[in-house]
Amino acid sequence: MNYFVTGGTGFIGRFLVARLLKREGAVVYLLCRKASQSKLDDLMDELGANDQQIVPVFGDISQASLVSAEDLQKLAGKIDHVFHLAAIYDMNMTEAEGEVINNQGTRNVVNFTNQLGGNVRLHHMSSIAVAGTEWEGVFKESMFDEGQTFSHPYNRSKFTSEKIVREETKVPYRIYRPGMVVGDSETGIMDKIDGPYYFFKMIQRIRDNVPKWLPLLGINGGQMPICPVDYVANATDYIAHKEGLDGKAFCLVQNPAPTVGEFMQIMFGAAHGPEFAKNFDVPDFKLPSKAKELFNKFVVSDLAITISKAIGAPISTMSFALNKFEFDDKNARAALKGSGIECPRLETYADKLWEFWEWNLDGSAFMSGKALQVVRGKTVLITGASSGIGLTVAKKLGKAGAKVLLVARGVEKLEQTAEMIRKVGGTAYIYPCDLTNLQSIDELAAQVLADHTNIDILINNAGRSIRRAVIESLDRFHDFERTMQLNYFGTIRLIMGLLPSMVASKKGQIINISSIGCLANAPRFAAYVASKSALDAFSRCLSAEVRQHNINLTTIYMPLVRTPMIAPTKMYDYVPTFTPDQAANLIIKAIVSKPKRIKTPLGQTAELSYALWPKINDAVLSLGFKIFPSSAAARGATENKPSTAAIVMANVLPGQHW
Repeated sequence: MNYFVTGGTGFIGRFLVARLLKREGAVVYLLCRKASQSKLDDLMDELGANDQQIVPVFGDISQASLVSAEDLQKLAGKIDHVFHLAAIYDMNMTEAEGEVINNQGTRNVVNFTNQLGGNVRLHHMSSIAVAGTEWEGVFKESMFDEGQTFSHPYNRSKFTSEKIVREETKVPYRIYRPGMVVGDSETGIMDKIDGPYYFFKMIQRIRDNVPKWLPLLGINGGQMPICPVDYVANATDYIAHKEGLDGKAFCLVQNPAPTVGEFMQIMFGAAHGPEFAKNFDVPDFKLPSKAKELFNKFVVSDLAITISKAIGAPISTMSFALNKFEFDDKNARAALKGSGIECPRLETYADKLWEFWEWNLDGSAFMSGKALQVVRGKTVLITGASSGIGLTVAKKLGKAGAKVLLVARGVEKLEQTAEMIRKVGGTAYIYPCDLTNLQSIDELAAQVLADHTNIDILINNAGRSIRRAVIESLDRFHDFERTMQLNYFGTIRLIMGLLPSMVASKKGQIINISSIGCLANAPRFAAYVASKSALDAFSRCLSAEVRQHNINLTTIYMPLVRTPMIAPTKMYDYVPTFTPDQAANLIIKAIVSKPKRIKTPLGQTAELSYALWPKINDAVLSLGFKIFPSSAAARGATENKPSTAAIVMANVLPGQHW
């Protein structure tokens, strides 16, 4: 089977080409501009395809001839399917761009297809945008020109390009109308910030600044016809090869689609943010036509502009917030029946979308300025690097140009972390190690020095926390032993293994992640705080010894951070915490400024109060000990929501371990 594909190096195109190549004997002739040769090379590498499977045909859809006369002659009568995907998918596009690429470009592809001859079939990637921006009710797949209005160049261009296919194509054709295309439902991979992704930064800010226990109020709004890119590619590939479907349009969306309110609820869940207590319907004001026109012009438009600026999204993306349309996909479901292909529901893959966005598309998660210069080219070893704080700082350092050595127990998670770092252009190596085993630590130190000669920065992040009162631990001495083994003995064993190389090279930095509990003397954390305090004392002594060798030690008294380590304590869902990103930024600060100690304002206050007024300090902590319940495991009971008094105290003293 021979295919001709436009837009094959684009987002949807890459997924579709991958599906086509799985068909026996498939050859994909891929339209490519000379200037985009590198994109074609990347695609072939990504798919592991050779030049017999993907054959470049140089040309441009903006040119009337599309390809050279010589190439047209070679392809005539040889192509079975033409897939036209090349278009501008951008809500910031201009009218002129839409005309040249989406409209005239489609006409050029149609003319090219008409000249191919043989049994060729044209497959046109349209969009639900053909319904316009103000359609009310169900827009069926059989509908097209219904007198709908278009207030944005993108929507108008998709309507016009589909009209060109319908009116000017002389061969059999099929039309595909994907909805709001998001990342792959298995991996979350996405190529840019667009559509629903404009809301992710707002979701992140709310998650980071609003307590998880505080219920949110939202609006139901209109429907968001979401569809993951892998569904679009799978459905298009399957429908394209099924008989008896020519002349039809196929809507590729989740049906029923989530409303704006449901979308926000699902994504807040994926981001581990606060939950919605209730979503409200927006009242439908029955205004006279003139009054409605003025209301839309001076109220709705100004409100949309304000919201657009607040969340950093193009105003055109606001159109679906209060829309009253829904899309019928009966043709698509009927065509896919028995194939096992169906559009997954957003809640089944939202976590994949969120994780990929935070790792690969959220520009604020990366480093800039002085920090970039400090870490570029440095070799950094991070323990506990496969999740939480360690994973987040590894991402930042890797993107900034550091050579990152990832240490943790689980190989699979380390490999996933390393792959993420490499995808954002970083360099990462994995070193699986059980940091409670002293012999394994010795072997780790020897191996990394053999591989990299010396370590510029050592970040001792791995740790174990136990939340249990001493009186509840009388038969659990092993808790103290295990905590000390990892947090203290394991850490100093690694320091001692790498220290000689730092002394020899006359440079180095050791960053120890300690705890605010060492300053505040947190009750229920005797085992944890004691182990971190031991490391703190060791570091203070060592610091004076190695100063002459230009080796710096920094201790970070980290507040409570929302990581997998605290996840079992459900009570922490109701107290303010640092995010892994905020915690990672403290480590970046340590690398750049090389201070002896880094404390939050609460940590500084706690240390001062204990030094000046120890009895008052004890009284406050004792109150907290009484009103915060012991862990469910310690009580042999289920986890309960903390009392109102406990929530208030946690918010008055944010970041403290209770």
